[in-house]
Amino acid sequence: MRYGRLGTTGLRISRIGLGCMSYGDPTRGLHAWTLDEEASAPLFRQAVELGVTFWDTANVYQEGTGEEYVGRAIREYSRREDIVLATKVSGRMHDGPGGSGLSRKAILEQVDASLSRLGTDHIDLYQVHRYDDETPVEETMEALHDLVRAGKVRYTGASSMYAWQFAKMQTAAVVNGWTPFASMQDQYNLLKREEEREMIPLCADLGVGLVPYSPQGKGRLTRPRDVTTGRSAVDEVAKAFDTDADGPIIDAVEQVAAEHEVPMAQIAVAWVLRNPVVSAPIVGATKPHHLADAVAALEVELSDDDVRRLEERYVPQAPFWW
Repeated sequence: MRYGRLGTTGLRISRIGLGCMSYGDPTRGLHAWTLDEEASAPLFRQAVELGVTFWDTANVYQEGTGEEYVGRAIREYSRREDIVLATKVSGRMHDGPGGSGLSRKAILEQVDASLSRLGTDHIDLYQVHRYDDETPVEETMEALHDLVRAGKVRYTGASSMYAWQFAKMQTAAVVNGWTPFASMQDQYNLLKREEEREMIPLCADLGVGLVPYSPQGKGRLTRPRDVTTGRSAVDEVAKAFDTDADGPIIDAVEQVAAEHEVPMAQIAVAWVLRNPVVSAPIVGATKPHHLADAVAALEVELSDDDVRRLEERYVPQAPFWW
């Protein structure tokens, strides 16, 4: 494993993050394909063995059971002080006024709920999951700052929004002397590159670290275009992800992987890691080789010709954040 800093902060994280959306009670929440606690345990243990110390979850993952699994796994397989623990807020947890969004009430209520489920007294990276256009950004940023001052949160970040929205929130923090965002978690991979237009240059300018999710394109970049998986057959989000323009890019990944004699997944992650703004791509793992391939990608060196072939077939498209 290699380690680096989260953006320009002093926080040291593993260069590969463990995405924990795949872990949670499959009978609750949106995703019936998630792994229950017994099935997810070997993946948490493997992450520790591989040196993956940056773990990312969210309060909404399987109605909070995802956070519960993560908290128990940290206590079982590691130590709290050895894990950089990230979670998120804004998604709907209940119908009450503090059950969703980024109001002060919601943030203060939901952080305590997350801390309880995670079994910890602090969150290392607390991220707003989506932009809330019904709450003034000043209200949100001051509430997050108060969590840092209270010791419940160490760093703050954001996820999946337009660059102007991120800039608006960051400016509110800077102007008022509040804690600014340290990270941006957005979707970034060879099939979804729209963040290169505005968000990535903005993060580079602000010193914000990118911790992108779906670096393997929801699995589409890990297998030939005509191969399906159990998740791809039932996950409506994954189905909506596909476009007619994906095929030539997937073919290019397959060709470059064959030349390097490595799995396609390693090429996909290696390409994301090349971007200097990326602190750590977040990789979901449901099988042992998923995380092993992501870590192995740290050793893959792509040539300029490799990169040209991987990138040249990309077709501009609308942003896609799911």
